[in-house]
Amino acid sequence: MALQALQSSGVAFRKILSHFPEELSLAFAYGSGVYRQAGPSSDQKNAMLDFVFTVDDPVAWHSKNLKKNWNHYSFLKVLGPRIITAVQNNYGAGVYYNPLITCDGRLIKYGVISTSVLIEDLVNWNNLYIAGRLQKPVSDFRMVVGEDKAKVLNIVKPNMAHFRELYGSILQESPQVVYKAQQGSLEIDKSPEGQFTQLMTLPKTLQQQINHIMDPPGKNRDVEETLFQVAHDPDCGDVVRLGLAAIVRPSSIRQSTKGVLTAGACDSVAGGRRLIQAHLHHHGKTLLSTCPVLGPH
Repeated sequence: MALQALQSSGVAFRKILSHFPEELSLAFAYGSGVYRQAGPSSDQKNAMLDFVFTVDDPVAWHSKNLKKNWNHYSFLKVLGPRIITAVQNNYGAGVYYNPLITCDGRLIKYGVISTSVLIEDLVNWNNLYIAGRLQKPVSDFRMVVGEDKAKVLNIVKPNMAHFRELYGSILQESPQVVYKAQQGSLEIDKSPEGQFTQLMTLPKTLQQQINHIMDPPGKNRDVEETLFQVAHDPDCGDVVRLGLAAIVRPSSIRQSTKGVLTAGACDSVAGGRRLIQAHLHHHGKTLLSTCPVLGPH
């Protein structure tokens, strides 16, 4: 999709945001309703719009949202904003979703997450769940059950120019990467020294998962020692992927299970029916996502 089209669609997104309490530190939209995708999931007009709202004080925000949008919530609304926030923070991946909401004539889903929880996850990769709404993660539970296996290619292919603009400067500044923009290729330093440098810059949760996978019982090696060994292993990339899967899969399963509480039984059944209809309509392909950031609101 052209950048100009994204900017014009941002006006419609901000109109939707006006239906919610203003105390948002960040709001972003993602999904096939935002970015054009290749393949049969490319119908943007009828695709559900997915949002994430980041709030500094979830209890205060849910309290105001319950007054404005009482019908958005499941049965948990009768227990009040503190219980809703407890469910949000203590179960799944720290995000509370209200799905299947009609707003300004569009079907939307929105998740609410605490600003501090989001920052912690983006820095340390605690569960990579909301980060996975910003990109397509490795080994998401839904990529094993129910998702189009060509989804990553369908996202990247029609949006290559945006990805190059987004990541080009980062790649050019990395001493371990030679980025050849005109050829559209990368040359990565695969020497043990280069790989060790890259491993040492990984977020701490991923480093700890790699250590857990590679550290034999009784050895109790420190993380740096394990990463040094992995850097000299020809299967270094596979070990990192296993570490990522160990982070992503449990959080995506827990968050999917949490949807029964936050969506409610009726909405969960309705959501399942919609997914089945989408599967039939798109020949087994479900709709999904990546994202432009709308920025502070």
